[in-house]
Amino acid sequence: MIFKNPQLLWGLIIVPALLYILFMNRKKETISTPLVSFFPQRKTFRVRLLLISRILLMLSLALFILAMARPQKGYIEEKLNTEGIDIVLAIDISSSMKAEDFKPNRLGAAKAVAKEFIKGRKTDKIGLVVFSRKAITQSPLTIDYSLLYSFIDAVEIGMIQDGTAIGNAIAEGSKRLITGREKSKVMILLTDGVNNSGEVEPLTAASAARALNIKIYTIGVGSMGSAPFPVDDTVFGKRYVSVPVQIDEQVLEKIASTTGGKYFRATNTVKLEEIYREIDLLEKSKIEIKQYRRTKEWFGYPLITGLLLFMLYLFLEKAVLRTVP
Repeated sequence: MIFKNPQLLWGLIIVPALLYILFMNRKKETISTPLVSFFPQRKTFRVRLLLISRILLMLSLALFILAMARPQKGYIEEKLNTEGIDIVLAIDISSSMKAEDFKPNRLGAAKAVAKEFIKGRKTDKIGLVVFSRKAITQSPLTIDYSLLYSFIDAVEIGMIQDGTAIGNAIAEGSKRLITGREKSKVMILLTDGVNNSGEVEPLTAASAARALNIKIYTIGVGSMGSAPFPVDDTVFGKRYVSVPVQIDEQVLEKIASTTGGKYFRATNTVKLEEIYREIDLLEKSKIEIKQYRRTKEWFGYPLITGLLLFMLYLFLEKAVLRTVP
């Protein structure tokens, strides 16, 4: 229950004050004679009857004030308008992603951070593309994030023949994004290498993505200088060799700038997490909530009740109790 004019409820404060004044200031010198003969002539009854009439007057006044405050009953209806974002995660799964300058390795860190990024999205469709010598769609655009997590967990190095086809990854991701319905389309491309495979040049693919209004954020993963790389030796077992980190940052920067995105360099897992958080802030879905209040007026109930009580008061004052000066 709500009131349209709640400020008028302050008027209820005067009701008990008026009751007190009217009752205490009753003229003692007046003589009351009943009009209806069957009412008892005893003073105690008349005093009580007079009190009842005054109470009826005050109750009717209080009900009139409630009616003027316009009590209403109803509910609030919310209409949710969302403008989501279609996102494709393109992750490099070439053999160099085994390097352990990230924990547990580059691919393991990329998968874990990608899952955390997905948890922060609510209404966006997200797809997954993996690439090495060629690019494949691991998951189409979906809002079933639990299913998407399982696709990410299934990603392994060696699924595709070794190599790094950045241009093909952009082309494959763009193909997924143009099937989406949202206006905003974003690709997050993560790699640790240099384009050395595929039929599509990275910058050509980036230009095509721009024409399709696709924004690409590129991430180069790898420590500065060299990184420990595990090698299975038939004689000495697992050992590590130091391999140089080679990331074509110039091309990645150009891809990002061409499409209106941004290039990031992740040198460790913590930095990679920060990058995804920054992208998450840059690409927020638009959510608009409109409220509609549907109400029904209830002022008639106190108004009618107040009128009935006031009529009863008049009957008692003018018919049952009649004062003669």
